Amino acid sequence: MISFRRFMQNGTGVIGLLIVLIVALAVLIGPALLAHGPDDMDFMAILAPPSLSHPFGTDSFGRDVLSRVLMGGRVSLGISLSSILLAAVLGSAVGILSGYHMGWTDGVLMRVMDLLFSFPSFILAMLLMVLFGFSSINIIAAIALVYLPIFARIARNTTLLIREEPFIQASRLMGRRPSAIMLTEILPNISAPILVQASVGFAFAIILEAGLSFIGLGVQPPTPSLGGIMSDGREYFSRAPWVLTMSGMSISIALLGINLLGDGLRDLTDPKLRERT
Repeated sequence: MISFRRFMQNGTGVIGLLIVLIVALAVLIGPALLAHGPDDMDFMAILAPPSLSHPFGTDSFGRDVLSRVLMGGRVSLGISLSSILLAAVLGSAVGILSGYHMGWTDGVLMRVMDLLFSFPSFILAMLLMVLFGFSSINIIAAIALVYLPIFARIARNTTLLIREEPFIQASRLMGRRPSAIMLTEILPNISAPILVQASVGFAFAIILEAGLSFIGLGVQPPTPSLGGIMSDGREYFSRAPWVLTMSGMSISIALLGINLLGDGLRDLTDPKLRERT
């Protein structure tokens, strides 16, 4: 497990955590502190450049880009986080079940995961959105299904490494149920790599959600999303580059923080890297 003291000694992880916390606070409380709402239109300030009144400028409807980026970030980060949590929970359950029981259970479950792996992630998400619609719930389910086999593979491989350890064998000899062994003995001991993968997957889920919204298959207007804001800004980039630039920069900052946090967690959980710290 990762102790708080050891984590605070990892500079990369701490910087990443600070960036993530700042981004989270900004999207949670930022819209309430701004004078302009994300849907407020000012037709006297259409495509206005950044100023004290509108730090990120305005879009083609006179809406404050900063307010829309913060609200869109709340929507995009919420969808991405929910999808990764769902994928981590379901994928870990599938992987532990497969690795612990082996046999036909492992064969059936892993063949299903291999089938999902055979599709490129963005193509699979696009297909699911076209088939089931563009609601937020469907977006979460689509992204979760894309990353489900990744978590399942990690959980299965790590379960295989410890399923014959003495403490697991002792639990079997004591007559404990397999479900109790998987939940209380195996899961805590494989949680570190799953946590690292969740941080990495969170970053890719943000990109995937933004990409879906950018091409019109994600969050639908008038609800703002970072991908949707970038798509709107693309249409008048030559006249008002700040709309696309500011929304893209916001995604980059969020991804930077998440990747740094993931690198820090990886350093603390990888035995080879841990010896160097």
